[in-house]
Amino acid sequence: MPMLPVLAPAIAVILATNPPATPQKPATDEYHGTKVVDPYRWLEDWNSTEVQEWSASQNSYAREMLDALPNVGAIRERATALLSVSTPSYGSVGTFGGQFFAIKRQPPKQQPFLVVMPSPMHPDKERVLVDPNTMSDHGGVSMDWAVPSPDGSLVAVSLSKGGSESGDVGVFEVATGKQVFEEIERVNGGTAGGSLAWAPDSKGFYYTRYPRAGERPEADMDFYVQLYFHELGTPVEKDRYEIGKDFPRIAEIVVECLPAGPAKGAVLVSMQKGDGGEFQHYRRSPAGEWTQLTRYEDRVVQATFAPDGGVVMVSRLNAPKGKLLVLDASAPTLAKARTLVPESEDTLADEFFEASNLLATPDVIYAQYQLGGPSEVRVFDYSGKQLAKPALPPVSAAHGLTAIGGGKVMMSVGSYVSPTAWMVFDPASPATLAKAPISSQYPFSFDDYEVVREFAPSKDGTRVPVNILRRKGTALDGSGTLLVTGYGGYGVNLEPGFNGGRLALLEQGVVWAQANLRGGGEYGDRWHREGNLTNKQNVFDDFAGVVAHLQKQGYARPERTAIEGGSNGGLLMGATLTQRPELLGCVISHVGIYDMLRVELSANGAFNIPEFGTVTDAAHFRALHAYSPYHHVTDGGKYPPVLFLTGANDPRVDPMQSRKMTARLQAAGARAYLRTSMSSGHGIGTALSERIEQQVDVQAFLFNTLGVAYKPVK
Repeated sequence: MPMLPVLAPAIAVILATNPPATPQKPATDEYHGTKVVDPYRWLEDWNSTEVQEWSASQNSYAREMLDALPNVGAIRERATALLSVSTPSYGSVGTFGGQFFAIKRQPPKQQPFLVVMPSPMHPDKERVLVDPNTMSDHGGVSMDWAVPSPDGSLVAVSLSKGGSESGDVGVFEVATGKQVFEEIERVNGGTAGGSLAWAPDSKGFYYTRYPRAGERPEADMDFYVQLYFHELGTPVEKDRYEIGKDFPRIAEIVVECLPAGPAKGAVLVSMQKGDGGEFQHYRRSPAGEWTQLTRYEDRVVQATFAPDGGVVMVSRLNAPKGKLLVLDASAPTLAKARTLVPESEDTLADEFFEASNLLATPDVIYAQYQLGGPSEVRVFDYSGKQLAKPALPPVSAAHGLTAIGGGKVMMSVGSYVSPTAWMVFDPASPATLAKAPISSQYPFSFDDYEVVREFAPSKDGTRVPVNILRRKGTALDGSGTLLVTGYGGYGVNLEPGFNGGRLALLEQGVVWAQANLRGGGEYGDRWHREGNLTNKQNVFDDFAGVVAHLQKQGYARPERTAIEGGSNGGLLMGATLTQRPELLGCVISHVGIYDMLRVELSANGAFNIPEFGTVTDAAHFRALHAYSPYHHVTDGGKYPPVLFLTGANDPRVDPMQSRKMTARLQAAGARAYLRTSMSSGHGIGTALSERIEQQVDVQAFLFNTLGVAYKPVK
């Protein structure tokens, strides 16, 4: 069938407008004997008035196009209805001092907020504790994280502004909600994040500390994170240094402290070198002595305390899919570690900043296993025997493991077609999995839609999983509309999860597909390593293979196919655009990376070197240059329309990446548009109103460009 002609006149008029002029000011670099010309180096300097004026003109150009698209009003009405559902949803923090703390999201409030209740069974008795929505207009302040004290009397909260993720920690009294004691600046950051752990007596805490003014050069202010201890009621200037002076510049730290038990007061520090999956671990005895437990070459990728003071670890040494180790409390050294659970066919998952996939209770250990995207939770006793596990729905994911007392645990279970449910599991009654009252509800139904999981061949024959969300009875005759997304990096697992906003696509007949590409961790360490550093091209081949497979299966033809991704997934969009434009009818890329030769020179760029490599290494340079999207735009090339979205406050990916890629594509004759939000960053902490407007722009652009005959939904 030919492409639907309904919106062809709108496309011709709206997309034919000439973009603002962008002068070329070539700069030439030489890498290992290769000269590379950069025509838009000048767009890197955000402090330049000329760059700011250029960005404003590009925003106006994009807005002129976006605001003139058909059906914007109806699309906004539907997006608002789907994303502003007043039914609450909860993210778990945990039980402290006999009270349950949770992060609550309840539109139309712009930001999530912290609540406290007697237990997760009684949200009817919850009380708002810390609400960032009252601290600024239009959702400008967001909560990075919250950590209650062991006795439940206080909570430390990291708050940041405008999506910057630059968080200062305030202490709030649980009984009154009032802020008390001292405020500590620069505890949380972008890529390096932040962490905090209370001392057992609830009178102080360990926290990550970024450099203060005058301690480091300006270029190092978001690096060299160290661990300090603060005693409540004392000057911050007198805080005690603990560890970190010998850590690398790109250290990322997570801290944990045992609140009770025979090793009460022991501290565990996990340190990752950048974002490449290399870790070292350190233990502080209750007496204050620090001991290094692991080194990078030990390949221990996660660690957490057992209640008795032992340490449970995920190791990938000679076990690319992971094995579970236990260091006994009496001899917490890696040399005396015992293998509790050996490597299996499935992948023992690991997390860093949110280590909610591994939970050690007095009697059993809960561990999340990856099944190539979907996941499950397995239960082991301390002899390594596997016990009955929670029975989860197909193509779903379970995480957020939280002990709630009485030997029971709670976990978040999500799928593509049902809202996130908090399920309570009791190992004494494993056949029963009860839904907690804090589970999410959603008034709009996904009953007409289904999930199909297929495998697509990559260029080298690798079978790549793809999860397809579609209307039941979808005809596979090539007449449909398809949106494909992916990520493929940093060992990140793309798991099934619910997003009510997707309904706006499905209602218009769009088939939505998510690929589990190499570079992620869905199949363990090897899956990650086959998609990073000099193997990064495999990720792009995987994604192109998925798109081609779906088209061959009859979901859509190229002119009715869109791709969408963000951050490292934005790099995926740029590479697919420049390498396989014939597969695509539309590209939407959020906060992406495109000039791979300049990534490491941005303020945050050094964190990415362990994942992407560095131009100072000849082999890395050749790989980076070979796929760098910015350097492979061809003048006169036939590229589909592209919408770039970025946030001016992004601490993770410099917005200059989007500026330069937009300019280069426009110079090549492509229809490229750049939407810059001045009130958001990388996406973390983005206000509800901005998220709605982003969805409106993306969907209006997609529907119009692919020729979808929009049908308003009531």
